[in-house]
Amino acid sequence: MTRHYTAHAAVRAERDAAGRTRLPTLRSDGPYALRAAPDAVYVVGAAAGPLGGDELHLDLDVAAGATLAVRSVASTLLLPGDGESRTYVRASVGPGAHLDLAPEPAVATAGCHHRAVTRLALAGDATLRWREELVLGRHGEPPGRYTGRVDVTLDGTPLLRHELRLPDRVLHTSGAVLGDARCTGSVLLVGPGLAKDAHAGEGLAVMPLAGPGVLVTALAPDSATLRHRLDHGERRARG
Repeated sequence: MTRHYTAHAAVRAERDAAGRTRLPTLRSDGPYALRAAPDAVYVVGAAAGPLGGDELHLDLDVAAGATLAVRSVASTLLLPGDGESRTYVRASVGPGAHLDLAPEPAVATAGCHHRAVTRLALAGDATLRWREELVLGRHGEPPGRYTGRVDVTLDGTPLLRHELRLPDRVLHTSGAVLGDARCTGSVLLVGPGLAKDAHAGEGLAVMPLAGPGVLVTALAPDSATLRHRLDHGERRARG
């Protein structure tokens, strides 16, 4: 019998009296093993997946004035199984705090059925860097089904509502949504001093938001090209 995980991992970052960030909460659960390093908190996969039927939650709480970077040590394989797999990232970023969330790519393997939901709530003067990358299938295989949703609020006001749906291989190969790209990704920056003008290039769009933010999106034939385009777009977004 296939084992399904329902896991809740959590990180809380606080600023101490000396101005340093400390982590009073660092809770691992299920496939999510969290490890604190000098540069970031790393998410280590303690088990394969997520598999179909798994539901994984990661809660991030960055208190006023604190800084938190979150990374992963390897790509995440979204695997088929019994039903839809789901990952939820919820983040609260307090006044004057900063969150930098940039995991390694997720790979939508053949036959998977995955939903990724990210909800970010920022205080008015909080800052954010949020980056994600998606690879459509392993080498030589078609991608599975994938839905990614991101909702960002700033002081309770919607800043971004963004969703990507890849229901099946027929839609993917039709040229709709992603054309013939095998990889897609985005970088969301929130804070002062960002670019005010839109920019479009080969497989790249830099789009200022109606608020203190810029969304960079990119398409590419492979993960190396995707990273190059996202890096370029992020530099443009920072002015």
